[in-house]
Amino acid sequence: MWVLDLDLDFFLDACCPLANKGERPDSACAKPWEPEAVADFLENALGLDASHPIPGRITETHDGALAFWKSRMDAGQLQKPFSVVHVDAHADLGIGKPGPGYVLNGVLGIPPQERDAFDRYYEQKKLDEANYLLFALAFRWVDALTLVRAPFSKPDLPPFCVRDGEGYRPIRLESFVSKLFEGTYGAEPEIPLTVYHDPGRVRIRKPFACANLAISPRYAPKEADALVPVIARYVTLV
Repeated sequence: MWVLDLDLDFFLDACCPLANKGERPDSACAKPWEPEAVADFLENALGLDASHPIPGRITETHDGALAFWKSRMDAGQLQKPFSVVHVDAHADLGIGKPGPGYVLNGVLGIPPQERDAFDRYYEQKKLDEANYLLFALAFRWVDALTLVRAPFSKPDLPPFCVRDGEGYRPIRLESFVSKLFEGTYGAEPEIPLTVYHDPGRVRIRKPFACANLAISPRYAPKEADALVPVIARYVTLV
């Protein structure tokens, strides 16, 4: 099964500095795409069809995707592991504080069937919108990952995203802790990784089971909110 994971900050012409909590980036930092360009990308790059919308949810921050995906799994509407197409100006794989170390050395030491009780990671202030996708990998929810990058995306791919010729090697989350428990929990799975650095070359045709859109207000100026109704035409909110 395939999941479409969108962030509004992808549909800008530049990367905004992270705004303070409760604030939005200055309007001058980036200009949103024209609505027609967004619709064209959704239809021609991602294969969406407004006349056949897919189940979806709009969240304020991107880590809200975890709760959405879990709700779909609990309802039997999404089966794990599933494949994720992540369309975002950022990789959300843990670069920056607290970094990937907590997931690699902490989460991987927990029995796999118990890892996705993610409220405890919020309580410990370890899980946020910049690393939620790394947590999803550690939960063993994801069996393939496609990253669709913006032209202005920063070099924020972590070291376990390794180039191999023109592509990338599969991701395998590993640490001393994961090796220690490998005999009990099994080896962490290999997750095929595809990365598009040029959105103009994206042509993805997948039967998406659902889609989610993050507003990411600290990363996108308020003018970008005008694009939310454009994207919402392609989903049925659930």
